[in-house]
Amino acid sequence: MRLGYLYSRYPVISQTFCDAEMLALERLGVALEIGSIYPPLTSLRHEHISQLCAPIRYAPPQKILRIWEKNAKTTGKWPQELVDRHKRKYGDQIKAEQRARNALYFAELFARNGVDHFHVHFANRAAHTALFLKEISGIPFSVTAHGQDFMKDLGNDDLLREICAAAEFVAAETDYSRELLCQRCPDSAGKIYRVYNGIDLGRFPDRCSATANSAPGILSVGRLVAFKGFEQLIHACAELARRGVDFTCEIIGDGPLRNNLQAEIDKLSLSSRVTLLGSLSQGAVFDKLRAADIFALASVMDRQGASDVFPTVIIEAMAAARPVVSTQLAGIPECVEHEQTGLLVPPGDTIGLSHALERLIRDSELRLQYGRAGRTRIEEHFRIEQTVAPLLQLLKNSSVAPSKPKAPLAAYQIAYLIDRWPDEDLPLIERELQEMRRRSISIIPFVCELDSAARLTRNVEQMAVQLEFLPDPMVMEAEWRAHHTLAQKLEEERAQETERVPGGIFLRQARFALVLRRLLVEKKVSHVHATSSRALACALILQRLVDVTVSATIEPRPELSQQWIEKALRRCEGGRLSDRKLLPHRDGSFLVDKAALHSARRKALQSFGERIGIDLTGAASFWQEWSELLVRLSRGEVPGKSKTSE
Repeated sequence: MRLGYLYSRYPVISQTFCDAEMLALERLGVALEIGSIYPPLTSLRHEHISQLCAPIRYAPPQKILRIWEKNAKTTGKWPQELVDRHKRKYGDQIKAEQRARNALYFAELFARNGVDHFHVHFANRAAHTALFLKEISGIPFSVTAHGQDFMKDLGNDDLLREICAAAEFVAAETDYSRELLCQRCPDSAGKIYRVYNGIDLGRFPDRCSATANSAPGILSVGRLVAFKGFEQLIHACAELARRGVDFTCEIIGDGPLRNNLQAEIDKLSLSSRVTLLGSLSQGAVFDKLRAADIFALASVMDRQGASDVFPTVIIEAMAAARPVVSTQLAGIPECVEHEQTGLLVPPGDTIGLSHALERLIRDSELRLQYGRAGRTRIEEHFRIEQTVAPLLQLLKNSSVAPSKPKAPLAAYQIAYLIDRWPDEDLPLIERELQEMRRRSISIIPFVCELDSAARLTRNVEQMAVQLEFLPDPMVMEAEWRAHHTLAQKLEEERAQETERVPGGIFLRQARFALVLRRLLVEKKVSHVHATSSRALACALILQRLVDVTVSATIEPRPELSQQWIEKALRRCEGGRLSDRKLLPHRDGSFLVDKAALHSARRKALQSFGERIGIDLTGAASFWQEWSELLVRLSRGEVPGKSKTSE
């Protein structure tokens, strides 16, 4: 089975249960394709994300997806009837056209990569998009519904019922949420199953010992939103301080209420006891859990009816053998056993919360007892290997069609690096790509950055759907931060070069390279062609990182210095040069770039020829010459060249 995952946004630092589930499936041999409609909101990522074998695919910008929509309408792939029906039934606020545009991209991606079933976490925008994806591609899907997603975020029970009816099955993360779903979607009750979130105990290999803090430490973790109950926790801490109880409290997380919560801490004179730490990586969160004495989460229901259902961080605290103080809300009692693994109080009961905390603060033996019992409960019921098993069985039962193989790759894949697109300095790049495809050259054009302000001509629009766009800058920054040692090494290597790329250009191209390196390996790219001097800076970094050869086109007015270009060309297998002064020191693997040397008359002939469908410039012979050379370069068939010659 080749399984797709579709998210509204991924990764999200508070949704570690998604990461654990996919990692467990990969360990069981399930091949994944991960799609995210929107980029993450922060570059902070948990360390374990790098363990995923499957890359994360992001939808291209909406400007490009509108071109996909236009093409789909001409080819009959646009789900017009479904779009119209949803607009009539649910209104414009449901954004049916946008959901369908996003679905077009992932339908093509999943079909190309042989996905025979895809799964959606959260009954929200991604689940709505799944309806359109299934309509376009026929690929079946399933959903894990959590709580806030279908209780509040989706905003329409009729749409929820339609999603559940179209899904092969629906997983609910607790008995509590399953019952709610069955009440709202009675016709689908027979295919709604409880599937708990689990935890990888490999991250908590040992039962954590008791701490030796002079002032017992309370820890809480979550987004700083109303239903997490941090205001109630702060007021409970104020009550503890009033009673003279010695303690500290740290709150990990960020969100819209941060300033309000800090103001409340200051108002209650708790700044020496209660600290807002902001967002931390999961490794840092685990360290804090091991150092804490008590874990507290004062979950409540907010004014809109949203609440926690089954907070993963409670499972993590119990895995760390920490006693839990929380509330009798939603699915929390399905994990925390009152008076066995922790203490539960009614939601919003600040005094009751303070009494529960004080009881554990004053009784170290009880803390140890509850902590050990909590760890045992996780080992017996919430290991990820146990919780993922029913999900995997449901997925296998739903995959009625045989797995489709991935589309075969050509023996020699060539990546075209396009630094910025559209680019007035590269007016013929679309023509070049068309000429290469016309000659069946296996090219993957990567656009590093979309110029969203540029006007898209007809030729540009025709090419847009064939391009692969690198993800949002936030994703690239996350990759840069996640590989700090490698990033530092690249910076040190640049500092030692006598001819250096300017700092701003280097940092931009190096970030591109860290994202591209995985894509090149996955697509078995053997050769990288840089379409400009800026892109050459990226290509040469890739040459250090992966096993590829490099060629380059140097534009007539390059942004980088001639000294740097001359040195960089020594590491290239060949290419095209507009400046004839660079040619005397090159062998036959470099061509004069006739495509870039058009006179005004030649450009006029080209424009007229494109309208009548006849090449009047004679450029066809040049493109043939270049395509033949490019193939030889990609196969290492140009004599006297080496990958690392300086």
